[in-house]
Amino acid sequence: MIDFNNKTVFKLKQNPEYAEKVSSLLLGDESIVDSYSSMRDGVVFTTKRIIAVNVQGLTGSKKDFTSMPYKNIVAYSVETSGTFDLDSELELYFSAIGKVRFEFSGKTAIIEISKHISQHALY
Repeated sequence: MIDFNNKTVFKLKQNPEYAEKVSSLLLGDESIVDSYSSMRDGVVFTTKRIIAVNVQGLTGSKKDFTSMPYKNIVAYSVETSGTFDLDSELELYFSAIGKVRFEFSGKTAIIEISKHISQHALY
């Protein structure tokens, strides 16, 4: 599992192709909502969970997939981008693993992601 307390925060950018890295992990009734990547690592939002991917090693063939179901979110915080500060942030608090933080740069559907999280975490 990714150690989110000691993990360096990468600026994630929207990258629809990154979703292919987790396609084999998806359930039959699960689909991709959005995906973001840094240089090698990334985050994929699905209809059921968030999957964080930590690419390891020189060749990148070893990957750590951390699955975080929306139903385990107890609180979350969204910081939208501004006029001069184009970065946005998402902080999630999970009952089992604690705080998870993602930073996004550039165009990000942070409000849509927030609504999606609310749909699953609040019901």
